[in-house]
Amino acid sequence: VQLQASGGGLVQAGGSLRLSCVASGRTFSWYGMGWFRQAPGKEREFVSAISDSSSTAYADSVKGRFTISRDNAKNTVYLQMNSLKPEDTAVYYCARDRAPFRTTITTMDQSEYEYWGQGTQVTVSS
Repeated sequence: VQLQASGGGLVQAGGSLRLSCVASGRTFSWYGMGWFRQAPGKEREFVSAISDSSSTAYADSVKGRFTISRDNAKNTVYLQMNSLKPEDTAVYYCARDRAPFRTTITTMDQSEYEYWGQGTQVTVSS
C-alpha cells in the first residue's frame, strides 16, 4: 500500500487549504484513515481520523476548523483546513489503519496505523 499526500503550501493566518491523500490498492474502503502532523522540534500528533463507515474524530486543537472526509471511489481521504493558525504549521502525514472494518471506531493511536504517506508541508504565516 502506498499513500501519496498533497495539497500543502504556504497560507496566511485565517486562510484555508485542502490536503488530499491517495491510496493504492483495492481495499481502501475497508480501512480507516488518519491525519497526523509534526511541527519542528515536536513529536508527531494526531489531527483527525475517519473510519471505514465515515465516523470521524478530531483533536481538540482543530475541532470546528478542520473537516476530514473520504471518497472511496477515488481511494482518497481529504482534510479541509479552515481558519488556519500559525500553530498549525507542520508536516502533515496521512496513514492507514492496520485493521479493516472497525466501522464506527476511529483511533488516535499512531501504533494502530500501518502505512504512512510521505508528508506534505503546511506553513501558516502570521
